[in-house]
Amino acid sequence: MNMFFSKREAFKEWKARRPFWGATLTILSGLVILWIPIQLYEVAIVPGSILFSGFFLGGLVFLLGVMSYAMPKLSTVFGIITIFSAVLSIMGALGGFLVGTILGIIGGALCIAWKPELAVVETSHLDLNNDHSVENEIASGIMES
Repeated sequence: MNMFFSKREAFKEWKARRPFWGATLTILSGLVILWIPIQLYEVAIVPGSILFSGFFLGGLVFLLGVMSYAMPKLSTVFGIITIFSAVLSIMGALGGFLVGTILGIIGGALCIAWKPELAVVETSHLDLNNDHSVENEIASGIMES
């Protein structure tokens, strides 16, 4: 039973350090946007088809969601590119019948709005003078002497 709680706590800590819901909705959006070009692949494979832009934009949105998990510090940039790609996917893949576009816009906005949580520090061994130097050290990663 203790192992279950440790895995749950480890997942909660991992989730707190990443834009979890934004990246999850972005990945889901990429899959929905990719669904239409995959279904139309055999029918609409003609030269000059915009089907390939659907593959490109759906794959890009999916990849941006995965990269938001891998590199959370760049989630703001990934969120902006996700919103643009999701809106542009209306041309190439009908935006996943607009469901993928809406999920991409919401997921991108959540990636933009995400801020990392500050770490909790044991302050019993630190001499605090009622200032916020501990929070500043944690936020910036630089220890004051």
